[in-house]
Amino acid sequence: MGAFCLAYGEKSKMATCINDEGGYEMATMERQKLVEALKAKAQLLRIHSVRATTQAGSGHPTTCLSAADIVATLFFHAFRYDVPNPENRLNDRFVLSKGHAAPLLYAAWAEAGAIPVEHLMTLRRIDSELEGHPTPRFKWAEVATGSLGQGLSIAAGMAFAAKMDGLPSRVYALLGDGEVAEGSVWEAVAFASFYRLDNLTAIVDVNRLGQSGPTMVQHNLETYARRFEAFGWQPIIVDGHDFGQLLDAFDRAKTVKGKPTVLLARTLKGKGVSFLEDKEGWHGRPLPKDLAEKALAELALTDEQMELARLLKVKPPANGAPELPILPDDWHTRIEFPRYELGQQVATREAYGDGLVAIGKVNPLVVALDGDVKNSTFSEKFLAAFPERFVECFIAEQNMVGVAVGLATRGKIPFVSSFACFLMRAYDFIRMAGIGTTNIKLCGSHAGVSIGEDGPSQMGLEDLAAMRAIPRSIVLYPCDAVSTVKLVAEMAKSRGIAYLRTTRPKTTVIYRNEEEFPVGGCKVLFQSADDVATVVAAGITVHEALKAYEVLATQGIKIRVIDLYSVKPLDEATLVRCGLETNRLLITVEDHYPEGGIGEAVASAVCKEGIRVHKLAVHDIPRSGKPEELMEMFGISANAIVQGVKRLVRQESHGR
Repeated sequence: MGAFCLAYGEKSKMATCINDEGGYEMATMERQKLVEALKAKAQLLRIHSVRATTQAGSGHPTTCLSAADIVATLFFHAFRYDVPNPENRLNDRFVLSKGHAAPLLYAAWAEAGAIPVEHLMTLRRIDSELEGHPTPRFKWAEVATGSLGQGLSIAAGMAFAAKMDGLPSRVYALLGDGEVAEGSVWEAVAFASFYRLDNLTAIVDVNRLGQSGPTMVQHNLETYARRFEAFGWQPIIVDGHDFGQLLDAFDRAKTVKGKPTVLLARTLKGKGVSFLEDKEGWHGRPLPKDLAEKALAELALTDEQMELARLLKVKPPANGAPELPILPDDWHTRIEFPRYELGQQVATREAYGDGLVAIGKVNPLVVALDGDVKNSTFSEKFLAAFPERFVECFIAEQNMVGVAVGLATRGKIPFVSSFACFLMRAYDFIRMAGIGTTNIKLCGSHAGVSIGEDGPSQMGLEDLAAMRAIPRSIVLYPCDAVSTVKLVAEMAKSRGIAYLRTTRPKTTVIYRNEEEFPVGGCKVLFQSADDVATVVAAGITVHEALKAYEVLATQGIKIRVIDLYSVKPLDEATLVRCGLETNRLLITVEDHYPEGGIGEAVASAVCKEGIRVHKLAVHDIPRSGKPEELMEMFGISANAIVQGVKRLVRQESHGR
């Protein structure tokens, strides 16, 4: 087996490791001094973690204790980082996937000089950026972590970005052994192996204990090694409390070529405190003050050890990063949009591909990711134009979103596409990206019953509700090719998470190429002083509303029609105005379940004005059938709109 174990006895006469120049020499005395200094630094990290969690009255000290030796060796030996300048492109990157060990992360950065040590005592306070699990409010934590199983995907995205940009920096991710049970971890493992990310090192803190009991594999490191090796990784088994082994392992990882490396570190949860070591029942429990004092007495350092610990600094990165492309602030004004003819039949999913290519031509930071559906989402157009900026993530949507988050931290503008329903598999990743205010763009295609014969498993009918729930998100739903390409550009200009919903069938181009579609707007397509109601539609149902308008007009009934292309944020002012001008009656029609969709969004916006909202939506589990049959069956067709308007108008007249 390709895994190798590193043993380093105290009687060894000569230690070898890689120095900054790539050599392999280090005198025994220097090595011993480094080991002693690292031991002291690790003890300081433990002391800080215990003190901070006891002060906070909550937190996870035992998981910090198990990983302290690993983190000390990483930060103060292997890591290359310009501490005052987190944005330095040459910095190595660190992702704490086991985010509950946040006190250890903050302690390491405090010892690195990023923040005052005294500030650690503000852990978990409402006025502190040192949150219970890391978020980018702490600027040395580039992403939000804490929902387990996500950090390795993010780190893989960072490593991929470094490869794209020709940077020598390395990326490290610290995982807990419990989270290795997450399927998303193995999606990331497969991805990193496929793309030969030899600048990526994962470290698994194998401390044997999960939250409520032992992990599946416990301390059987050979099993972990076989699994990683089978995926094409280089596993290195170490005693996670032996600094000689840790030093050699981190140095060895830098020499591995053509594959990522994983350090499998056998540790003890609660290490360093005798009454906590390898004991169940202490996960997520801070020490009360009396036990904290007892623990701190065991962890205490001599003055000489303190002096040794203070000698260790984080080493800066090398100089000479490749220049970033200069991107003018007005780059979006230089986009040459594809042109369409009024009345032309073009699917919005196809126009999405056109829009991606258009922005890709003027913005080299745009990157496209797809999950083996590029010929359906039409992101294949971007692949054809810019193959070096296209990332095939295969059928692993969780990892795809995580990789996008990692790319975004390195300044890329990632556009992630899949069927809308399949993106929901990655919803927890999207949720965490929202918490981290990450700049990623998502496109969900094949939304609603209008996809037809493929049936309900392929129909995204929950996506608008899910994406609206993400804090600070933008949710867009174009109805034709012109609005689609313009909204793709708006997404690229925006900061944070933006979601675009596209449909499978071809739809008629109704807008002129010069039309603009600002985020937060809508289009009033027909209006008159005699309108009896306002129909609010988006995407595929805009075309049904236009058909209904024509039918009703022949019967002497006039309605106002709104294309609500921006579902979040909403154009509340226009919706309220139209509602007040049309008998305080709005009818929403959407190819989506009623819960959390356009109807509820509109109702929430206008209810304070006493405007009634009647919702036409997919009210039951759909089935296979032709698109027009399904839209009729589930009450969102032009006929359903006509009948709904006439029924509501009759009720209104009877009410008077």
